[in-house]
Amino acid sequence: MRNRRIGLVLIGDELLSGKRTDKHLGKAIALLGERGLQLSWVRMVGDDIALLTDTLRQSFAEGDIVFSFGGIGATPDDVTRQCAAAAADVELALHPEAAAIIEERFGEEAYPNRILMAEFPEGADIIPNPVNQIAGFSYRHHHFLPGFPNMAWPMLEWVLEYWYRDIFNRTPPVERLMLLQNVAESELIPLMETCIKRFPGVRLASLPSTENRRQIEIGLKGEAAEVIVAGEWFAEELCRMGVSWR
Repeated sequence: MRNRRIGLVLIGDELLSGKRTDKHLGKAIALLGERGLQLSWVRMVGDDIALLTDTLRQSFAEGDIVFSFGGIGATPDDVTRQCAAAAADVELALHPEAAAIIEERFGEEAYPNRILMAEFPEGADIIPNPVNQIAGFSYRHHHFLPGFPNMAWPMLEWVLEYWYRDIFNRTPPVERLMLLQNVAESELIPLMETCIKRFPGVRLASLPSTENRRQIEIGLKGEAAEVIVAGEWFAEELCRMGVSWR
């Protein structure tokens, strides 16, 4: 479980058209970071049934932990529930607990439309909604949340605390930055390739200056002990090459 990737799916034509600006990415990164977790990928998909189904089918197959935002309402353009079921090759089914919540809140007005928000892929678990009580749902480590930030963010926190406390890393990764002078990035490629092979637990990033092509920032990120060793090795190799850094 600890090595599983974490991804986000941001859903809605309004995001792709520019009518609305996504607010979930930054918050998700922050909430994950507070628990020593990192985001691996993000996909933004419109209200396209075929494309969203394919996106979810792929992430189900890859076994990632996925948080999906948007499209779980009852209107015809809310297609996430249907796409999740199709991607998992299961039927939509009325979830008894989710249905009871909607019936308690709306009474007779729960039917025929609001009750649709209690139809989840068969076998799904509910995610409590502290704002309006209309549940989200979880299925195979995919967690489907509303598009509204005031609902989605506490629901995301609940999922992390309920399902994934065992993978929290309360000691967050550290990063060592080195500013290299008077060297072209291409000259460092063999060294960077060797570093990645030698220290697979350390993420290496190379960021050339936009103003000075012979100035490069190298970042080494990972667990503290590994970063220390990798950083010392990298510095020694730079000295051997005659490259100055600070």
